[in-house]
Amino acid sequence: MKPYIVVEWNDTESSAKGWLCAFNFVNNYCGGGTRMHPTVTKEEVVRLATTMGYKYKAGESTTTGGCKGGIAYDYKASDAKDVLRRYFVAMAPYIKAGVSIGGDLGVDYGDVLEILDDLGIGLPQTKEMRNDPKIQQGIKNHDEACELTYDGFKMYDMITGYGCAHSLDEAWKFKGGKDGARVVIQGFGCVGASMANCLDQMGYKVVGISDANCLVSCQDGLDVKKLIETKKPKGELNSAYFEDKYTVSSNTKWLDVDCDILVPAALEDVINKDNAHDVKASLIVEAANIPVTPEADEILAEKGVDTCVDFIANIGGIRIYEALVFGIVDKIPQDIVDDTNSLIRKNTRLLFEEAIKQGKTQRQVAMEIFSPDTFDTPDI
Repeated sequence: MKPYIVVEWNDTESSAKGWLCAFNFVNNYCGGGTRMHPTVTKEEVVRLATTMGYKYKAGESTTTGGCKGGIAYDYKASDAKDVLRRYFVAMAPYIKAGVSIGGDLGVDYGDVLEILDDLGIGLPQTKEMRNDPKIQQGIKNHDEACELTYDGFKMYDMITGYGCAHSLDEAWKFKGGKDGARVVIQGFGCVGASMANCLDQMGYKVVGISDANCLVSCQDGLDVKKLIETKKPKGELNSAYFEDKYTVSSNTKWLDVDCDILVPAALEDVINKDNAHDVKASLIVEAANIPVTPEADEILAEKGVDTCVDFIANIGGIRIYEALVFGIVDKIPQDIVDDTNSLIRKNTRLLFEEAIKQGKTQRQVAMEIFSPDTFDTPDI
């Protein structure tokens, strides 16, 4: 399937370049995040938008298709927010037509809402949504719920990570895995950190975490709570609080750590044809979007490595929006968490059962079961 539309943008005041891809519209509406990173490409944005189409289908949405925004620029640059603003100015006609792009890697959702409010757009919606008082109340509920806390995290910051942890747990139990399994997490932003916290509570042993600067590992298990409490902004570990028994090495060495379960929770394509043979785990949980290339998929299948597919495991961010805006749950933290986790567990188990039944990989099954089947038009 090809995307409905792809738009390219060139910043006039910096070297930034960006794209917007709407894969499919459902009820004149589509949703997805906006990421900013120097490595972003048009092809990546299209792949991510496609994944969002599958993700909304897996999330049982009847209201939203998939889209994605991407900006090739350093999110740490002093003018990054100005670049983001100019990107949204360029994309305003599409946002007003039902393309709802929020936050993602390198882009804070709060900054997105602030810029859209400043531009007079507000939360992206269709005309029908704007005229529906129930949905307007649902939007208020969503915004208020995202600021509530759960286990010390803001709801919006933890929901995806906790959902991924429950997908991991469901898959590991289905496989008959041992208690206290060792986990390595690549990426320590909102998703990686909250997932580590949830796994720690579940009794898993997090033996390795990598961020943008380093890899810290310990086969006895890391002190997850301390690493979370002391981490720096933008998902960076604080080495001042590392224990003496920890091993610190290059962040490129995360596949070298012996583990049972591997969690890529940051960038795309980090497991590829060049390193897939080095995977030691028997289970990969895709907390990031498209972290495994098609070539790597073939290698992993030959090795017998199972996968919790991204658009099954990491739907928390879209589910919390869907559930609150469209009135599936009330703004009660535990109800929101239970709703997300139960849906993810159900789909994860279905995926693993069908993979065995059909003699296929989990990704092959997921692509068949959750293929988008609605292709509407923008809200004009």
